[in-house]
Formats: sequence, structure tokens, C-alpha cells
Amino acid sequence: METLKVIRLGCVGLGGRGQSQMREMMSVPGVTVAACCDKHLDRAEAAAKSAAALQEEPPAVYTNYKELLARTDIDAILCCSTWITHARIAIDSMRAGKDVAIEVGGAASVEECWRMVRASEETGKVCMLLENCCYDRKEMALFRMVREGLFGEIVHLEGGYRHDLREEICYGRENRHGRLPNFIARNGELYPTHQLGPIAKMIGINRGNRFLTLCSLASKSRGLRVFVQKREGAEYHLANTRFNCGDVVSTTITCANGETIHLTHDCSLPRPYSRAYMIEGTNGIFQEAPFGNAIYLEDNSPPDTGWDHTWERFEDTYLPRYEHPLWDRYRAQGIHAGGHGGMDFLVCSAFIRALQTGTPPPIDVYDTAAWMVITCLSEQSVAMGGAPVPIPDFTNGAWIEREPFARTAFCLEDICEECFCN
Repeated sequence: METLKVIRLGCVGLGGRGQSQMREMMSVPGVTVAACCDKHLDRAEAAAKSAAALQEEPPAVYTNYKELLARTDIDAILCCSTWITHARIAIDSMRAGKDVAIEVGGAASVEECWRMVRASEETGKVCMLLENCCYDRKEMALFRMVREGLFGEIVHLEGGYRHDLREEICYGRENRHGRLPNFIARNGELYPTHQLGPIAKMIGINRGNRFLTLCSLASKSRGLRVFVQKREGAEYHLANTRFNCGDVVSTTITCANGETIHLTHDCSLPRPYSRAYMIEGTNGIFQEAPFGNAIYLEDNSPPDTGWDHTWERFEDTYLPRYEHPLWDRYRAQGIHAGGHGGMDFLVCSAFIRALQTGTPPPIDVYDTAAWMVITCLSEQSVAMGGAPVPIPDFTNGAWIEREPFARTAFCLEDICEECFCN
């Protein structure tokens, strides 16, 4: 039986998401939580108590993450703090000799993205964005279909974060949640990576392709204020607040190989959840739909009459036929009922496995920077009436001919069938 290297983890930022991700990490073989840190002592203590119930060693508790970073017996940091602190904690962690996994959210500036890249390059430490949607069952099956050529050449992709978060945002003071100040102060694509991550991997961003420019437009902002006034009345502390973030923010990205990407951020209006995924290629289209995802492939779908093309339900035929082997394996092993249907467990496993084997992570610092920078660039574009903004090349030209990627079970560049032979 394989002996796994033990990874001693320090967890920074332990609100609801931080504590759930800590438990996901602990469910990965070989992980011990050595320290818990949050600026709110009660959260740090609650997380430490939760971890202590699952392992022999009780974690130490901190309210200052720099004290945690000073320890030499911690291998890696799990950072689930507020969006505008992710980058600085990641940079400080790498400079302190720790690998780091950060939760999703957009960057506040281009400079902090460059600082993450430089810190990783200069220290050799991993900086991986925990973009769990890259490991969703549907996204991984579609990735396999694209790699096998079923869509032909990819031309256009769409996605986004369309999620009614009015309650979570507006009760940010009561729940000590970090979304609220961002929606008050910023106007742009605040949460770009959920669908951009899978899209970027599908079209080889940073490996033979790159983002070139983006343009963003924002609608008026009305949803949050209406929600607050309806729920809490005129006396509530946010009743007359001007929320800066538009209710619907639309961003279009161009790529070096000619593809276009359209992202939608939509969290302030009443609506069911959707990532609005669409893949359009020379041989067909996939489109996320409310009552069953729809697909049409010219060479595979039932014959049509003239131009009256017929949609098929993706789940009926294509999902079981093109199941990614990673999902085959984990479903066969009875994947635990972790967060977001199992993809939280898979992205945490990908990070820990990279550290245990010494292989590059499937989402590296260049991916992390390229996906996160969309937020601050979209803010610039919105402020300039939708003017195009250039997107930096964080690889400094290496995207044209990168070193080979690690062929592992968690690889997001190819389907590594050889990793699933046993």
C-alpha cells in the first residue's frame, strides 16, 4: 500500500466556507490540521474544536495569520478569508515557505496578481486556486467530449455566476460575511472563476492559448436595495445604501486563438441558480438549460428534417457515455457526500495530492492569476463605458511553449487514462 506524505495544514479564514473546506481537506488521506486562524476568535476556536474531534492532535488557535506563518512545522495554508485578502495571504504564505490553496474570488489589482506569480516563481511554492467547478461531473464529461473532438473546433463559450445571493450579501453585518462591502464599493465581474476555470482549461489558456482583452458592461443596481427595503423596512442600516455593483454584469473576453468567451455575473435579483454554461463549436453546441441540459451534435444527434435541428438531453445519453474516469473512479468508490456534490472533495484532493507527490498542481499560479485578474480589469472596463482592456500574460510568453504538464488523475489539460488502470 502506498505511503502518503502527511501534510500539516494551517487554515486561515474560518467562516462557514472556511470550516467546510477545512473538513473537506481533512477527509483527504494524509492531512492533519495543525492550526486554525481567524480574526474572530470564536470562529477560530470553533474550527479548532471541530478539527480536534477528527484527529489526535488539537490545532493551535490564532487571530493573526502572520503568527501562524512563523511556524516551521506547517507545510501548507488553506486560505478562505475575504476576497480582498486572498492574494496578500497567499503571497505571505509562499514567502514564509508554505504552499497555499486559496478559495475563489476576483483580484483587487493587477499588481497583486503579478506579486503572486513572482512569489511562486521565486520560492518554488504552489499557489492553487480552489476552483471546484473544474471538477464538477458535468464539466469534466464535457471536457472529455471536447478533447475527443465531438464539438469540432471550439469557437465561442459562455458561462457565469447567476445565483440569488441577496440574503447572504445583505445580512453581511449580522453574519460577518465578506461579500457585502464588495457589492457596496465595486462595480464589475466580482466572481468570474466558476465557469471561466473550466472554459480556460477547455481551450488551453496558458498552454498554447491566452486571454487577450475584455470588455465589461454593468446594468443599473436595484435588486439589493429593493430586497433590503422589502425585508427590513426603512429603518434598517442598509435601507438607503447605494450599492455600486450592477445587478447584471456582462463581460466578453477575446483569446489569442480566436475564441470568444462571454461571462455573466448576476447575484442581486430573484432567480434560480445557473452557471449558464454554453459550448459552441463547428460540429455542435451544449447549452445549460433549466429543465435538463441540452446538446446538439451534427454528426451524432438524431436526424433532423431540413434545418429543424433537434435538441437532446445531455444527461440521458452523453453524460453516462462520456463520464470522466476521475468521476468513474470516485463514484465506484462511493464518493462521500461532500460539498457541491463531490467537487469540493476532488479539488481539495487535487491540491493535497500535488503536494504529496511533488508534482505541479492542475491549477497553477498562472491559472490563478489569469482567472482572478478578470475582476479588477472588468471594473476598469465598466468605469470606461465598456472600453476594451488588455489582459496581462502572466506566463511572460511561456504560454506559447510551456513545459509538459503533470499527467495525473486530477489533470485538467488532458484525459490521462493511464492513471486509472488500477
